[in-house]
Amino acid sequence: MSEFSVQLFSPENLVDPYPAYKQLRDEAPIYFMPEMNLHVVTRYDLLREAIKRTEDFSSRYDRFLNGARELMFSTLSDEQKQEALDIESRMVEIPPTMLTLDEPEHTQYRSLVSKLFTVSQVKKSEDAVRAVIMKNIETMKTKTSGDFMEDFAFPVPLEIISDRLGIPVEDRDFFYEAATAAAAGLKMAPITPEEIVKRGKLALDLQKFLIGLVEARRKDPQEDMITILATSKLEEADRELTHGEILSILNQFLVAGHETTTSTFGWGMLALCDNPELQAQIRGDEKRIKTFVEETLRVEAPVQGLPRLVARDCELGGYELKAGDMLMLRYGAANRDERQFENPDQVDVDREKAGMQMAFGSGVHHCIGAPLARQELNIGFHELMEHFKDFERDIPKGRPVADPSFILRGLPHLHVTYKHR
Repeated sequence: MSEFSVQLFSPENLVDPYPAYKQLRDEAPIYFMPEMNLHVVTRYDLLREAIKRTEDFSSRYDRFLNGARELMFSTLSDEQKQEALDIESRMVEIPPTMLTLDEPEHTQYRSLVSKLFTVSQVKKSEDAVRAVIMKNIETMKTKTSGDFMEDFAFPVPLEIISDRLGIPVEDRDFFYEAATAAAAGLKMAPITPEEIVKRGKLALDLQKFLIGLVEARRKDPQEDMITILATSKLEEADRELTHGEILSILNQFLVAGHETTTSTFGWGMLALCDNPELQAQIRGDEKRIKTFVEETLRVEAPVQGLPRLVARDCELGGYELKAGDMLMLRYGAANRDERQFENPDQVDVDREKAGMQMAFGSGVHHCIGAPLARQELNIGFHELMEHFKDFERDIPKGRPVADPSFILRGLPHLHVTYKHR
């Protein structure tokens, strides 16, 4: 147990966790936080090892998520709590599927949607992805300044994942609002009681909307993910997926499919503004753009960490752990480990093995949507550099600050100025 104290999840460290990460990597690479009953893992080699040892470190961390929910509910008044519970009672129960299951159950669900994210399938979607990107670039061309998050980083991934899921165009406005609220819930950031109730109502409406689409696809299949989930069977059980199982999988794609890519667009643009020489270095250079994307994912991991449940008494790096303990694997810390990456705080567009970053996780839970995210990011930054130059931060608007979030790391706003090419 450590003799010093690091308030890793204080508001200031949630905004800028990197000095605390470095201290932990150097002095206590596995650090017990008694106030949260968590053992925090920050060193690259230890994260890699923990992810491989699935029999020791389980992804069944529902208990952790339930604890966070109870903490959130504790801020509500009696009246608000009753309203939230009423909403919850009308919702379909969400069982564990991919993110919070181990093998072999995890693969049963993952294999149903993996066919949508093969390299060949993603390659087929390139024209559609480029069309969405170009539509937003045309909007940016009507001016020379704006909030990059609002003009490009938010709408591009959201429209692309909506197309992939099969959300009707006429329902997009509602879907965008509800999907954004669902992703915000995973940030585990402090919010007002009123916002908790509002998100609950949106979540219930989203469930009803998606279940309606599932039933429509069972009668009239389309080429989209909702159709695949609506018409596929779990081989082991020889049955269709329940509404709860389908909603569980779709909820995961709402976050993985847009929130993380949005974050990376934002942090990448901020890096280009802070280091103007990078703009010229990557422009028109496919290899460097790919490395730039990997470096942005590494330096500002959009998912900063995820839990694991210790399944049996064991040790990690000589640190003793008991069955039932909770680990918190901090990808954001591992990605800046100088033992693995030279000059880890710098974006280096010539870095060898930049793809060793862990923003998409690793092992059996490696992000299934990573090929699509990389496609969006690579094409997006290529086209941005082709059509614009001299991106700078809009100084009077102030330096952007990260959302204080326990899990995700995003920029709510990034005001930029630029010139047309």
